[in-house]
Amino acid sequence: QVQLADSGGGLVQAGGSLRLSCVASGRTFSLNVMGWFRQVPGKEREFVAAINWSGGSTTYADTVKGRFTISKDNAKNTVFLQMNTLTPEDTAVYYCAAKSGNYPSRRDYEYVYWGQGTQVTVAS
Repeated sequence: QVQLADSGGGLVQAGGSLRLSCVASGRTFSLNVMGWFRQVPGKEREFVAAINWSGGSTTYADTVKGRFTISKDNAKNTVFLQMNTLTPEDTAVYYCAAKSGNYPSRRDYEYVYWGQGTQVTVAS
């Protein structure tokens, strides 16, 4: 089994920044891709960004490209999501997720393990 612990959410003013973290534990050798998704109540879960553990390749949603950066610390089994120039439209619960394979997919159904979520609220 794999456990994902995501954290770092909070309340921030528009234009501000936050950094989310996701620590993976357990049978992490089975994982090769980590992703971030977000969800607003009443809406579908939305892809944000993903990264390949070994090669470091990344994918981003168009809505966050240029503002958000996903990165990793292999030694600490931790993935980060640096979020800059936040807008109220970024308000959501953010979830980290993990899967095997190589491609940093945008498809949430490909991800097997999920964190508990961390709330990000951006005030206007």
